[in-house]
Amino acid sequence: MMKGFSSITAKYLSVIAATALFFGAFIIGSVLYRGFFSLQTFLNLFIDKSFLLVSATGMSLVILSGGIDLSVGSVLALTTMIISSLTESAGFHPAAAVLAGLGAGSLIGLCMGLIIAYWNVPPFIATLAGMFFARGACYLISVQSISIRNEALRSLALWKFRFGGAGFISCNVIIALIIMLGGIYLSLHTKFGRNIYALGGSETSALLMGIPIKRTKVLIYTLNGFCSAVSGVVFSLYMLSGYGLHCQGMEMDVIAAVVIGGTLLSGGTGYVFGSIFGVLTLGIIQSLIMFDGTINSWWTKITVGLLLLIFIALQRFIVAVGARPLRQP
Repeated sequence: MMKGFSSITAKYLSVIAATALFFGAFIIGSVLYRGFFSLQTFLNLFIDKSFLLVSATGMSLVILSGGIDLSVGSVLALTTMIISSLTESAGFHPAAAVLAGLGAGSLIGLCMGLIIAYWNVPPFIATLAGMFFARGACYLISVQSISIRNEALRSLALWKFRFGGAGFISCNVIIALIIMLGGIYLSLHTKFGRNIYALGGSETSALLMGIPIKRTKVLIYTLNGFCSAVSGVVFSLYMLSGYGLHCQGMEMDVIAAVVIGGTLLSGGTGYVFGSIFGVLTLGIIQSLIMFDGTINSWWTKITVGLLLLIFIALQRFIVAVGARPLRQP
């Protein structure tokens, strides 16, 4: 019985650690800073990081499969450029512009998935090429920032769902939560999700089990391209602009959030749910530094780097414990 309890504890240890870290940081901030302990401070984490929550959902599936995707920030920027240019310069209906952005992101993901699956190109190289392609395509549209003045999009961006007088969330948060819930369901309750875990655990074993490896890889990267594009839609509403320089280096933040959330970088272990707390942990660190007002903002990156090292070490410990043979009584 104790062995079973230990194995279950090890299985969820990274997620438990990420959750405890987030709430611990929130409690510390509440003690140190006046006004930190409020519902709106908590909800602001979701509002400010909604685009990251969406992207972390797709990245979780990629990393669970044993892959990586460096193109997410560039695809996000390209989506903002497509939406802003089509609505402001070409006069497209906002819905058509959003669909075009989602289609472009999904198409880039599909192409990267095909290259990885059928040409056996390492995901790092294929998605690096996708990153340069998407970022370069932004500047083919415009080298300047394009403001979004469309009334429908501005009204949607300013819409708020209020919790009485205690706080509010934006439509971006609702979109992010829908995507996150969809990712959680997909990973835990579908055949496709089981295939992702099997692929990340051992590609050779997954092949012997009859899992369609190539098709699964293509679907994973296409889905992540779609999530990156949805993240771009959310970011467009958040910033009300499209710009080729949006979210440079965001892919590192997304990967860090997924790892801090308990997903093993080598694949096969982790939960999409944990990535929520990975993203919120990044947000709470920034909030603590902002409330203090005297700490250099670059400490955010330093702290995230230290946390990343700690959680990678924790994951290595979990793998070592899981690989240790059980002693016979």
